[in-house]
Amino acid sequence: MYASRVLEFGPPSALRWSAAPDPVAGPGAVVVEVVAAGVNRADALFRAGRYHRGPQLPATPGLEAAGRIVAVGAGVTDLQVGRRVVAWGAIGDPGFYAERAEVPAERVLPVPDEVELIGAAAVPVAWLTAWYSLHRLGGVRPGDVVLVHAGASGVGSAAVQIAKDAGARVIATAGGEEKVKWVHDLGADVVLDHTAADVPAEVLAHSDGRGANVVLDLVGGETFAGSLRAAARAANVVALANVALAPSVIDTRDFYPKNVHIHGFQFTDLMEHGYDPRPDLAEVLAGLAQRRFAVPVDSTFPLADAASAHARLESRAVLGKVLLTGPTG
Repeated sequence: MYASRVLEFGPPSALRWSAAPDPVAGPGAVVVEVVAAGVNRADALFRAGRYHRGPQLPATPGLEAAGRIVAVGAGVTDLQVGRRVVAWGAIGDPGFYAERAEVPAERVLPVPDEVELIGAAAVPVAWLTAWYSLHRLGGVRPGDVVLVHAGASGVGSAAVQIAKDAGARVIATAGGEEKVKWVHDLGADVVLDHTAADVPAEVLAHSDGRGANVVLDLVGGETFAGSLRAAARAANVVALANVALAPSVIDTRDFYPKNVHIHGFQFTDLMEHGYDPRPDLAEVLAGLAQRRFAVPVDSTFPLADAASAHARLESRAVLGKVLLTGPTG
């Protein structure tokens, strides 16, 4: 088979469509034919040699995919050949920028018939991240004010919908007029252009001076300091990433007098320490099947052209999710 692999760290062109070993379904595992694979910031950071973890090279990126089971290993009784599924893992384990992948059965979940595989491929990273951060860490409740940074991103666009579904008032940030309008059309109550607005001051102004009960910080760097200033008393602030690739200088007086709770979220670390995402993923898939949620797809590229997908992701023009599609996608 073939896969888009990182042979050496570098720009998007470092991804090469090259031959890779054919996967075999070992005991307790299945082989999934990839219909679509998600493209995530972690993949791009790994390819550039700037990610905080990852396998030795050569390696195949790709944390998530959706497709059909083409082989079942010994001991797997609840999954069958031909089943439509979503699958997840780590970079290089197995890596879903490939035509097929061997996946442990516990990292596979059937996809409802009402959900397209293209959209399902975006669920294990962006949508699970948003769901877990809002419900399990943020404790979002009806009537809460939720601040979502980077509302036009894959995680941000999911978080806007999930927070609205939970009955929250959503304040989101985006960069530029086009993104601001797009996020507003997605359902956010207020969208702030972070290139022009004083975000913490605007959040206070739009919450009667109280601040946000839940803050999802997908940016890091200087933005995180603002997230703490925008937080309400006893708020939950969730740090999900540092795409700014910069340190955060904070003033402890911005959070400890308000009894603010600061949480970190990292998907792979959670799984390595026993988290089973299947119940949460099933909730998200049910929301998609019931049309409460919709995955906004920015663009799709063939698996063989992962380099262009990475270039698109890094262009900062993305609205929603970037995906790779296989021959049957």
